[in-house]
Amino acid sequence: MQYNISKIATSFFHQAMYVVYMIKSGVGDILMIYTALGDSITFGENASSWAKAYPQLSVSTLNSDSCRARGFVLARPGWSSSDLLDAVIWRGSPLISHSSVVSVWIGGVDLANAALTSVRSKKPLAVQHFVTSYRRNLGTIFTRIKKGSRARIICCTQYNPFPNSPVAVESIGQFNRMINELAHSYDVTVAPTHKWFEGKQTGLIHGYQKGKIEDALSGFMPIHPNDRGHQVIATGLGPYLTPRK
Repeated sequence: MQYNISKIATSFFHQAMYVVYMIKSGVGDILMIYTALGDSITFGENASSWAKAYPQLSVSTLNSDSCRARGFVLARPGWSSSDLLDAVIWRGSPLISHSSVVSVWIGGVDLANAALTSVRSKKPLAVQHFVTSYRRNLGTIFTRIKKGSRARIICCTQYNPFPNSPVAVESIGQFNRMINELAHSYDVTVAPTHKWFEGKQTGLIHGYQKGKIEDALSGFMPIHPNDRGHQVIATGLGPYLTPRK
């Protein structure tokens, strides 16, 4: 599913500024703002509609539980951890500063690019090469959020869209262990997204084929959640997003 990125970005920027205005002026009854940071998954790539993407589903659940909430997304298809960091620095501060909770789900592009390079070159996956840059970027994102707000931070792990490729199993396992270690050092809560997909990829990923990295060499990337996958994510994230008593 393709969306008009520029229109959505402009619309959400205006909505975000309106909500910030209401909070500052004491107008309205919004109790919390949830901001989702990420890449194509958070953007809603391959969901059947914007409303079916996990950030919007999560906000709907929060509101149904009598928690008046608004949700905003700062994410784009193709964003790496470096791209997200730039967006947080240059565009995210006004909204993040008023957020009650912020989720961070990034790294799939960093990992996918390294994996495809490994397959094409028939050389071992250079995990350490991209992990060093990713750690630095993710750590800086955590730092920026903490300095600019009192928001609780939820960091999502990476699920494996290629469970039948041993190199993917090993590298994503290492990647998630690193995410857990880094999040712990920054006192950030980890949402184990990978566990929600484990063994269920066939029914949760749009265009799932054989579950091998080679499936992506045709140009189509069978890596994004379908509507059911987004619902699983929203359900899993629910307890992490709910305001603390």
